[in-house]
Amino acid sequence: MKNTKLHLLALSLGAILSSTSARAVNPLIMDQFTADPTARVFEGRVYVYPSHDIPYSPGKGRTNWFVMEDYHVFSSENLTDWTDHGVILDQTNVPWLTRKGYDMWAPDCMFRNGRYYFYFPAGGRIGVATSDHPYGPFKPEEKPVAGEGGIDPGLLMDKDGSAYIFTARGRISAAKLKDNMIEIEGQPQVIANLPAAGLIEGPFPFERNGIYYLTYPHAATNTERLEYAMSTNPMGPYKPAGVILDESPTGCWTVHQSVVEYKGQWYLFYHDRDLSPNFDKNRSIRAEYMYFNDDGTIKKITPTLRGVGIVDARSKIQIDRYSAISPSGVSVSFLYTNNTFLGWKISLNGTNNWVQFNKVDFGKTKLKSVNVRSTSPTGGTFEIHLDKPDGKLVAKVKLKKGSDWSIPKIKLSSSPTGLHDIVVTQKGGSHLDLDWLSFE
Repeated sequence: MKNTKLHLLALSLGAILSSTSARAVNPLIMDQFTADPTARVFEGRVYVYPSHDIPYSPGKGRTNWFVMEDYHVFSSENLTDWTDHGVILDQTNVPWLTRKGYDMWAPDCMFRNGRYYFYFPAGGRIGVATSDHPYGPFKPEEKPVAGEGGIDPGLLMDKDGSAYIFTARGRISAAKLKDNMIEIEGQPQVIANLPAAGLIEGPFPFERNGIYYLTYPHAATNTERLEYAMSTNPMGPYKPAGVILDESPTGCWTVHQSVVEYKGQWYLFYHDRDLSPNFDKNRSIRAEYMYFNDDGTIKKITPTLRGVGIVDARSKIQIDRYSAISPSGVSVSFLYTNNTFLGWKISLNGTNNWVQFNKVDFGKTKLKSVNVRSTSPTGGTFEIHLDKPDGKLVAKVKLKKGSDWSIPKIKLSSSPTGLHDIVVTQKGGSHLDLDWLSFE
């Protein structure tokens, strides 16, 4: 009972301290840079352990390179509302690190023997920190894992209770962990049969229906794409099976991933450069639905802005993170180029252009009005429909001519309930800008 009360208190405090608002869109975190997300299910919640990109400053890291000094952890019960539990480990807290390298790359976490084990790379070695709770605080061990090195530890807990650690150092290697979780049995074994050409890093293993999957970023040509291999044994041999994500259309040089099943649905977590379009060393984490073919192979995923999770109709629906748009006349840009953390706006430029946002929960109580943060230099009109561009009309909004943002409250012409997609369709005016909309 004591641990439960402490857990609830920590969640409450985390929610108060966090500046991360409700997000069910990509990127998941909007108040800081995050990368290399490892998602795990602990205590009925999804916990995401990413690395933490920070901008370079004099005395902190190298210019034009990755700068990472600590780790946060984020959690959610609905994949919409994310709580930042704060810093769980800092490079200055690691007793075996003798210098500040700002190279705390991709981590992972595992629960075993009643404790949580957080594995992190720094200085070319793999460290372990432990805690009684998935949100920390984590205390690092006095020494790194003997016999292990490299970066990007990825963990696998087999069905028989055996634990394995995969790391990258030029190639991917795997080793079995001892029961104490801070030592390995024997020496790491290189995973054979993976592509010989191009950089391979970031191993993340998982098991499904007796098949072991090894996912990894591979720079086959210019930038990394996400590939995977399959096996009937956690240590292999693995056979390359295909591509999960193609190279990012944004030009982000890296990708790093994890795969998790939560409440019967599989998800892929990864990163891109959403909040830093001109510098791909400051990245942001994303999530997508993942599906499998009958033979166990993974269906290729198309990255989206919409992401995962159901959005409450009464929250600020970020319409710019759309699930679909009309073939032309729609564009997305930052609200303020000098502060990308404030997000985006979506612009409609012509009659009958539209933007769709799926999985909006209107609940059981009929709502009466909608607020829309919007502006139109020409004046204009748009309609809100359910489920498709010509679906049931919910509201018609007329915007006055002007450059200032306003939030008009519009009475609904019909009051939907339950789960729906919403579609905003432009009906008049040459240019409309929308930030968010919210029903009440």
